[in-house]
Amino acid sequence: MFRKQSPAASSTLPWTNKSESSSKLKETHNYNMNYNPHIIISTTQFSTKNDHHNKKLSSLLPNKTKHNFCDGNVSVFVYDLPSRFNLGLLAHCENLNIYTNMCPHVANHGLGKPIRNYMGGLISSGTPSWFATHQFIAEMIFHARVENHACRTWDPDEADVFYVPFYGGLHASSMFREANHTLRDALAVDLIEYLRNQPWWRKRNGRDHFLALGRTAWDFMRTQDGPGPGPGPGHDFGANRLLNLPHVRNMSVLTVERHPWKGSNQYGIPYPSYFHPAAVSEMEKWQQTVRESERPHLFSFVGGPRKGLEKAAIRAEILRQCEGSARCALLKCGDDGGGMKCHSPSAVLDVMTRSQFCLQAPGDSFTRRSTFDAVLAGCIPVFFSRHTAYSQYAWYLPERTTSYSVLIDEKGKGSRTIEEELLKIPREKVKRMREVVINMIPRLTYAHPNATDVGFKDAVDVALVHLSRVVQAKVNDGDGDGERLRTRAEI
Repeated sequence: MFRKQSPAASSTLPWTNKSESSSKLKETHNYNMNYNPHIIISTTQFSTKNDHHNKKLSSLLPNKTKHNFCDGNVSVFVYDLPSRFNLGLLAHCENLNIYTNMCPHVANHGLGKPIRNYMGGLISSGTPSWFATHQFIAEMIFHARVENHACRTWDPDEADVFYVPFYGGLHASSMFREANHTLRDALAVDLIEYLRNQPWWRKRNGRDHFLALGRTAWDFMRTQDGPGPGPGPGHDFGANRLLNLPHVRNMSVLTVERHPWKGSNQYGIPYPSYFHPAAVSEMEKWQQTVRESERPHLFSFVGGPRKGLEKAAIRAEILRQCEGSARCALLKCGDDGGGMKCHSPSAVLDVMTRSQFCLQAPGDSFTRRSTFDAVLAGCIPVFFSRHTAYSQYAWYLPERTTSYSVLIDEKGKGSRTIEEELLKIPREKVKRMREVVINMIPRLTYAHPNATDVGFKDAVDVALVHLSRVVQAKVNDGDGDGERLRTRAEI
């Protein structure tokens, strides 16, 4: 399994003498899904000879019906990039990931295959808003949403921000085993050369431009002459150097995991979960469903051990405690035969909707898609590192972290088990925390790209409003990053 490590950030856990460390990059899950290749509307059949005008490529974009209202002082221009930078990559979707065939996952604008039967009746069969969405596909969903967004402008003179829809994550995952650094970096370098020749780039040298990437920042931070931040010399773990290119440093970069220390121009966006509603009525119905859900388990863990990683200690301890507690529900992942359930949306959300707390231990990187699955399920997340959420998603999460989550780290005192720590929390407080979590669901959700009037602010809406503020600071101050605006301002 492809895994990466980062410099350790040690901390002693309150219930064990072992230490926690941070890893560098998420693993790529190997989904075993039966699929119909024709569900992808000709993605394996189109030609890419004409980079700018390909009718079959355009069929992969959402319907051109815009939202009725743009909420916020935002005007975004979308670059019509040559297809080699985005949709053209899908022509070889079976090779976009070195571990799994991505063809079923790029279907439906990146939402993946529809989920037909779900969670024993909690969701009606055939609902159009639930999909088996891949965790590293946010860049494709983001593109589809912005293409159909009310805040989009077709006139670059009117634009506040410029979106460069590069599928950098999908390309990076196809090149992890490429030993030649020049070849591995070629498409990123090509993109910058293309942008430098555009008049709207030259106007502000890219300070009003942004990328959205579906993989962690670690995948794009190899230095020119060696590895990026990592465990030792000679190991680059397949990363390219997109985010270390000088021109990209002028841009704003949205990513599912930002570098906590070297990501001044990086801003965390949610991992996509499985729910992509087209209307506020669907959202409200789901929120009420999880609000009323019976939760017989005090806590649960969906995950497995990480052999050979410094984080293995924390996961091993969590697994030991969960297996030894009658109050814990465990969905164990791994190669022991039961691991495929961890990639089943139904199995994952079934456990989480029946749990009061969901443990979110770092894995191959700080962050987890599981955090967003937990919120979707109305389950209070329990973190073991501040970098799993607090330092990542400031645009999306309440400033008062204790209002929606529990942190057990080196500062934890008192109880020596997770169960005892969670039992300390009064029942009424748990109820209040769950309500905060349920109210967070809309802004952490990617609405359906074809939606014309969603009726709530989703993850893309939140990102665009904050990006506009960041860009305004860059333009006004000329400081290059607008860092002072990375706040949890309410939208």
